[in-house]
Amino acid sequence: MKKYALNFWLLSLSSFLFFGSFNMVLPELPDFMRTFGGEGFIGLHITFFTLTAFISRPFSGKLTDTWGRIPVMVFGAAITTVVSLFYPFFLNIYTFLFIRFIHGFSTGFKPTGTTAYVADIVPINRRGEGMGILSFFGMTGMGIGNYVGGIIANHYPIDVLFYSSAAVALLSVIVIIGMKETVENKQKFSISLLKIKRADIYEPAVLVPSVVMMLVTFSFGTALTLVPDFSEYVGINNKGLFFSYFTLTSLISRIVGGRLSDEFGREAILITAMLIVAVGSVYTGLSDNAFHFLTGALIFGAGYGLSFPALFAWVADLAPDRFRGRGFSTLFMALEIGIGMGAFLAGRIYGGNPENFALVFSGCGGLAFLAFVYLVFKKK
Repeated sequence: MKKYALNFWLLSLSSFLFFGSFNMVLPELPDFMRTFGGEGFIGLHITFFTLTAFISRPFSGKLTDTWGRIPVMVFGAAITTVVSLFYPFFLNIYTFLFIRFIHGFSTGFKPTGTTAYVADIVPINRRGEGMGILSFFGMTGMGIGNYVGGIIANHYPIDVLFYSSAAVALLSVIVIIGMKETVENKQKFSISLLKIKRADIYEPAVLVPSVVMMLVTFSFGTALTLVPDFSEYVGINNKGLFFSYFTLTSLISRIVGGRLSDEFGREAILITAMLIVAVGSVYTGLSDNAFHFLTGALIFGAGYGLSFPALFAWVADLAPDRFRGRGFSTLFMALEIGIGMGAFLAGRIYGGNPENFALVFSGCGGLAFLAFVYLVFKKK
């Protein structure tokens, strides 16, 4: 790993801390909402957060390419730092949802700046591996953040959890202070930079990987919505067990998949990944016991982990250097559309009827297979 500069490892550490910071509070927010009568609005805290992240992508992409990677990263992490300090004081549903709406800007900005910076400094022949390592750190931060947040919430008042989240987010900023900006001829911030034209909304050069991203993340949005009920259906009391198995193979395959995409090409790895996700989705949907259900999680996680480094590296390959931030913001928008639509449609089709699990997950498998066919014919 000596082939990577210190800045790469600092960025990876910053990503670990950033994703850990807001995932510390995520599992505890439903209980926090119940303390002020917000149980009827529990699903909205994710919706508002994701909505703002999506809306902010064109802005973060443009600012990443003009204002600079580092200011965008600092701004995104600073939002989490400040917002986390205010959670204990927003004790009614409307002010709470407002603060969740503001918090969403953090994930709309920080990952865009981070991935663009990594693409700038990692050698072209190691982009896949570099993106795999970066996503490994981010996903590990998510998992550890959930775990540590639960421990803090069980032993201390909820205020301590929010302040801890703010401290971790602040650390994610501190570790990148002093890093050299990679954008040449960067502009000073001005209000005019916030004027978004049609061309700023998405980057046409990265349309293909973005379509693939949208199709494959439908299945993840479905899993987020249905896995709790599906776990009960197959007799698993721990509703997080599926995602523990999913995360295990996803983490391993992110490192391996990134390196393989450098050696064999992005499309070759993505073709394989789409087929694995399709099989994993259908297998999961047809499960009628815990063993098959968790085996499906392992297959699903392996395919999902293989796809991400290749997709991000492919965007770095395709996007013009001066619009690299816009390229990554386009990919992130596709991710959010896929997860959001997958979650929404899964809930509507499922309708509380376990007999529909197979239908919903098989449909997601069909979309992943559609991405497989799309890539095969495009390659030919």
